[in-house]
Formats: sequence, structure tokens, C-alpha cells
Amino acid sequence: MPKNLWNEAEAPQSDGLENLTYRSNLLGADRTLVNIFGGNTSTKSLKSDHIGRNVNVLYVKGSGSDIATITQKGFAALKLEEVLPLFSRAEMSDEDMTAYLERTQFETGRPRQSIETLLHAFIPAKHVDHTHPDAIISIACSSNGIEIMREIYGARAAWVEYIRPGFTLSQQIGAAVRDNPALKCIVMGKHGLVTWGETSSACYEQTLRIIAEAEVYLKAHRQLRVMAVPALPADQRRALLIKLLPELRGACSQSRSSVLLIDDAPEVLEFVGQSGAMQASQVGAACPDHLVHTKRVPLFLDWKPADGEAALLEAARIGVAQFMAEYAAYFEANKSAGDVMFSPAPRVTLIPGLGMVTSGADAGGAETSRQLYRRAIEVMQNAQNGFVSLTPKESYAIEYWPLELYKLSLKPTPKALEGKVALVTGAASGIGKAIAHRLAADGAHVVIADLNLEGAKMVAAEIVSARGVRRSMAVAMNVTCEAEVAAAFESAILEYGGVDIVVNNAGIASSAPIEETSLEMWNKNQSILSTGYFLVSREAFRLWRTQNTGGNLIMIASKNSLAAGKNAAAYSAAKAAELQLARCLAEEGGAAGIRVNSVLPDAVLSGSAIWSGTWREERASSYGIRPDELEEFYRKRTTLKVNVFPEDIAEAVYFFVSPASSKTTGGVLTVDGGVPAAYVR
Repeated sequence: MPKNLWNEAEAPQSDGLENLTYRSNLLGADRTLVNIFGGNTSTKSLKSDHIGRNVNVLYVKGSGSDIATITQKGFAALKLEEVLPLFSRAEMSDEDMTAYLERTQFETGRPRQSIETLLHAFIPAKHVDHTHPDAIISIACSSNGIEIMREIYGARAAWVEYIRPGFTLSQQIGAAVRDNPALKCIVMGKHGLVTWGETSSACYEQTLRIIAEAEVYLKAHRQLRVMAVPALPADQRRALLIKLLPELRGACSQSRSSVLLIDDAPEVLEFVGQSGAMQASQVGAACPDHLVHTKRVPLFLDWKPADGEAALLEAARIGVAQFMAEYAAYFEANKSAGDVMFSPAPRVTLIPGLGMVTSGADAGGAETSRQLYRRAIEVMQNAQNGFVSLTPKESYAIEYWPLELYKLSLKPTPKALEGKVALVTGAASGIGKAIAHRLAADGAHVVIADLNLEGAKMVAAEIVSARGVRRSMAVAMNVTCEAEVAAAFESAILEYGGVDIVVNNAGIASSAPIEETSLEMWNKNQSILSTGYFLVSREAFRLWRTQNTGGNLIMIASKNSLAAGKNAAAYSAAKAAELQLARCLAEEGGAAGIRVNSVLPDAVLSGSAIWSGTWREERASSYGIRPDELEEFYRKRTTLKVNVFPEDIAEAVYFFVSPASSKTTGGVLTVDGGVPAAYVR
């Protein structure tokens, strides 16, 4: 049952915009009542205009906002007396309606009004809620939905057949309410619910009451579900998903990079394993609001655990290709002049025994798809006597509707690395941390890999705080341990679906004359700087071969890769090996679209854990200066007379992973202020 969250002590005392915002947030807090970014709410208030005249103002949710988080600034404000005359019109196009409503604004600086604004204006009540409750949509998408509605509500409810939102639908709903004062709600076929009240709290309570009655009915009429494919144990699901996700992500990312999200909650596993789940999922979307984020139907992999891993991967490859071909045909059959096809890749993939995988241009998009399809599952599970949905033509009319596309236009322009996943080693401090923040700033999701897990978690938390949920994660990684390197990549796959950018940055530094260089020192430098970079690179190449979308590998080498380092033979030899490894891998990866480039810093002291140890004293001793004189010594020896900072290295890395260097591989970029001995030649 929907929980009544209204708290008189917390609710605003006024019954206007402030109270509307409070009510909206309460409704949005329960996703079984209102879809993410869906639904709309309103209130009508008497306000004074700029010259003191009293004006009846309609406050209605702004286009593209989410009522769970909407603030007072998120509502459009229109002069109601200028809107109401539209009710008597015979017809009105979307374009004319939008242009007209824009001229009725009560005050500037507010967002464009919701697509369903006229619905709120035409209902003669102070407060109106339009929601998409699972229970109501289950009835609205039942083959005998009208009969069920009458059985539950009798004369208290009216049914409006599905038509696309806009002037005509709003007029039909307004007329139904005006002609029958006894009505308590409108059920919109294949769409949702409209309720109203004379106070904000009364409207809220009416919405919950109507939904609760539907839930009671559905609980009493719950249908028997037959399981055909039981859920696999968690460890087996994990192992198969590690193999599947790169294949799936690669196939889905041919036209646009995407981030994946797994949902293997019990409710999802129950649905995908049911007999008839495939057929139900292919009927269509559960609600018009879902279409932009889930497409009309999901990809359902025709696979059973008994078929084995190889069959699963083949089903994914064939399934994605077939889905994309069918989507292109759907577009061609319904397109209008000027329409541009969205990515034809599936947004939702259902796998018996494993669960659901959703995709998006970023983590937020994948989460939106996940939330909405969870709602669709609930609707399909509870629809009575067969689930019905929009026709392909009706679906297209929503998916490519100019008013719906306007919402998408409100989103910021995609950044260069949107949808990309980067894994940076040694990213808990210094250069690695700066690289992680730089890539995240341009849209990448970043895996912070470091021996110092607590430090890595702090960096990941900083990125999440600045960029949003799931924009970064921390993994423990000792680059010299094959198992830990593989485990870090597996964690990235399970979190995001794969990896596109790998920055080999983990470092160590040792200084000693050759006769004082121990075998332990030599082996430690080689192990971390040479073998470690090899192990990480090898794992990246293995993944990229599977994803088949290319890849970007960056080696953070050193000036010492090219120039002899006095009293630093172990370090310099290992750094030279990194550079040669990069050149070799550039040759190996080219045919697969894998680019490998190197950045050569020098004397980056700021924020680096390396310089907080004995390295500072050792290097200062080599030059015959005090440790605190090292920064100035390094600055003076450069051609440009500058110090080099972690952020400078991060910019060089960004260049190599950005479209600006799309035709460069095997490249070497020095960021050292100009050290003639290390000029590339």
C-alpha cells in the first residue's frame, strides 16, 4: 500500500506553490507512484502581478524535471484566465499550443510548462496530480482494463482511451470532470492516473486512496507465475556477467559509447525466469514516459543456463544485431521528414537466470532505464487477462515527438568522454589523482586503482561528490599481482560494463650509485614499473579484443625513459622499458583500433607519494643540494624555467584520450619544461 508521508508539522502552512512543491516531493519519493522524470502536479493561486493586479496563476511542473527533487523554481507559472479560453477550441496543434502557452507566462525566468499543462488548467480544482502508479497502469494496460476500473471504482472513475498527450487529451479529461462532479479520478488507458482536490493535502490523500484501492484489487487477483528458468547462484551469475558484459557493451557501443548497469534483484530474476516473460516483454512499453529511456521493447536473450557460456555470448552478439536491425526498420516505417534515428542499440537487456542489464550514455542514464523498466516489470506482472501496450506507430509518435525531444534538448551538450570508462593505476595521489579528476571533468567514469585502497576511496568520493553517483569507484590493485590486476578489471566490468581508457601510472622511484644498487632495488623497480605495466596492459588488451571498440592505453613514463639518470639506473632502465613496451603495443593494437601513447613527465614533486619518501633526499644528494632546494633546481634546469605539476601531466593524458589525437598512436609527449637531454629524437 502507498505510505502516507504527509507531516502536518513539516508541511508549509500556505496552500500555494510552497505546498505544491512539498506534495510533489512526497509523491516522487515513491517510484511505484510516479516514474523518474514523469508525472506532473499543479496548483492554482491568486497572486499579485508587477503592477499590483490580482491574477489567477497556474503553477505546473516544468518540462523535463523530476517531481522527487523539484524545487519551487522548477514550476512554470501561467496566467490561468488566458489559458482557460482554449477549452472551447475545436482543435489545436502541439506547436500552436506551445506557442500560445508561452505567451501566457506570469513571470519570466521559469521553465517551459509540462506537455500536459492544459489537463491541469481544464480541471476545475485547485490542486491536480497526474501520476503513473504501477497499480493503475497495470489496470490501464490490461486487456479488460475498463471493466476492472468499473469493478473497483464504479461511477467514481472515468476511463479515457489512449491518445498522445496534448490539447485533445486534456480537453477530453477536462470535459469528463466538468460534466460529472461526482468523479474522483480519471484512468488514462495505457498511460496513468489523474486525481484532484481543493487542498494540497486532500489532493495527495485522494491520490493515495485511489491507488490503494487498485493495489487491493490486484493483490486479490494475483495470477500464478510459472518459473521456467530459476535464478543461478550469485557466484555463477557474477562469472557469466563478467564474460557477457564486455560483449554486450561492445555490441551496443558501435554507434555511441554506453555505460551498463546490472539489476539482479529477486523481482527481476523472477520475471526473466518466468514462462511467457519473453512474449510479455515484446508487447511494448508499459507507459509512454518509458519510451525515450527504455525503447519500445527490450532485448530478451533466448538462452538458458544449460546452454552454456559460449551460447550466451553468441546469443548476445546475434541478439544485439537483430535488435538493431529491427529498430532501424521500426524507424523507417514510422519516420517523418527531418527525423534523425537515435542509437538503435537496446537500452534494456533481459537474460533468464542472470537478470537485467540497462545501458545509458552515462551512469545516470543507465539508472534511469533501470528504474523505469523495474516499473514496467511490475506492470506486466500485474496486468490482468493479458498485457496490452501502445502500437508501434503510437510508440514512435511518443519517442520522436518534438515536445518529448525538447526535454532531451535541455540536457547539457555531451562532453568528449561521455560514456567512456577509464581505469587509472596509482590514482590515490599525485599525478594519478590529477589524471582521474581531469578525465572525470570531461565526462569519463573513472576507476581509481591503487595499492592504497583508503586513499583510492577518498579520490573516488571526491569525483562522485563533484560529478554524480557512480561516476567513480575505487579498487585495490597491486600491479605486480596478476590476480589483483584481473580482479580490478572484473570489478570495473561489473560496475560499468567494460573499460575504454587505461592509464598506467603506478610508480616507485629509487636512487643509488650502481655499486650500491641492490638486487632487491633493481627487481622492485622492474617489478612495478615494467612488469606491472605489462600486466595491466595485457589485461586491457584482452578486454578490448572482446569489446571490439578500440581502446586507449597511456603510459606515464618519465624523462628518464630517454635521458640517462645519474644514480638512477634501476629506475631509468625500468622507465625505458615502459616506453619500448608502449611502442610495441602500438604496433600490436593498431589494427584493432587500440591506440597506445606515452607521456614523459619530469620532476613532478607536488602531491606525489614518491617524493614523500627517501627519493627526495636521494635525488638532492645526487645533485649536491639540500632537499628543500630541489624544486628550484629542477625549475632552473628547464628550457622554459618552469615547475611541472600533476595537472600538467593530466592535460597531456587528456589530449591522448580525446578526439583531438584520434589519429595518433605510438606517440611520445614530454611534459618536463624542456630538458634538452630528453628531447625526443
